[in-house]
Amino acid sequence: MRLLPSRALTQLRAQSLLGTLQPCQCQLPKMGEAWAQLPWPGPCHPAMLLLSLLLAAGVLPSNGGASCPVLCTCHHQVVDCSSQRLFSVPPDLPTDTRNLSLAHNRITAVPPGYLTCYLELHVLDLRNNSLVELPPGLFLHAKRLAHLDLSYNNLSHVPADMFQAAHGLVRIDLSHNPWLRRVHPQAFQGLVQLQDLDLSYGGLAFLSLEALEGLPGLVTLQIGGNPWVCGCSMEPLLKWLRNRIQRCTADSQLAECRGPPEVEGAPLFSLTEESFKACHLTLTLDDYLFIAFVGFVVSIASVATNFLLGITANCCHRWSKASEEEEI
Repeated sequence: MRLLPSRALTQLRAQSLLGTLQPCQCQLPKMGEAWAQLPWPGPCHPAMLLLSLLLAAGVLPSNGGASCPVLCTCHHQVVDCSSQRLFSVPPDLPTDTRNLSLAHNRITAVPPGYLTCYLELHVLDLRNNSLVELPPGLFLHAKRLAHLDLSYNNLSHVPADMFQAAHGLVRIDLSHNPWLRRVHPQAFQGLVQLQDLDLSYGGLAFLSLEALEGLPGLVTLQIGGNPWVCGCSMEPLLKWLRNRIQRCTADSQLAECRGPPEVEGAPLFSLTEESFKACHLTLTLDDYLFIAFVGFVVSIASVATNFLLGITANCCHRWSKASEEEEI
């Protein structure tokens, strides 16, 4: 019979003792409760003493170093689960995860509260999946999240509470969501540190100025590849973009108007105040009176013309009839 090494034997014994223990719930008890639960001043249980010694010696992993999920690789707080044909997010990640990649899978939904335990999360990559929406409050506990990639998904809208409490976000990539047709005016509210926002290659025809006004740190905005309708409602946004954005040279040539017909195909950033001159035309009372007078005159002239045409037609008919009688 083959004998196990002493370290492996010790770990097996410890695992047998852990068989009835409950998994961590990411919530530590208060200090008063923790002291109240200690078997003090009685003698320490031998099993608990053994577990404490094993944890201190590094034989067993602590909660922060939980085992790596199946089909994922974990190294130095980086968890890579990309390109594994996953249909759902992996559970029970190491709680000290800093960089999580779930890219290039078939994930259709993220469960509510999925990020609750991962307070150290800094980068989340969900690109190239099948996400239609994200649950409300997903980022409530992601205080340190700085980079979020949601590109190449099937998102249809960005609600007001999508990025709630994720005030540390520096970059958000929502590009290549072809069904993305609506961004709520308060979708990015509170993201004062946001510097890079990518909304390119979606289905956006309009974007409210209110959605961007609350982003004082915004430097780069990618909006090319969308079917923009450059009507009067777009003038405030374009005016703000010309005055606010410092770097958009890589995207300005890709942003084109799809409507109305008179500006179809025109670069979005080529439109000036002159292009929206018709939007500012206002009529005074004198203008309305003049239009009413002209309309009245035209209507009278139309009635008179019809009357004269009717008399002329009647006279022609009588003259034609009289001519026929003379010939007979």
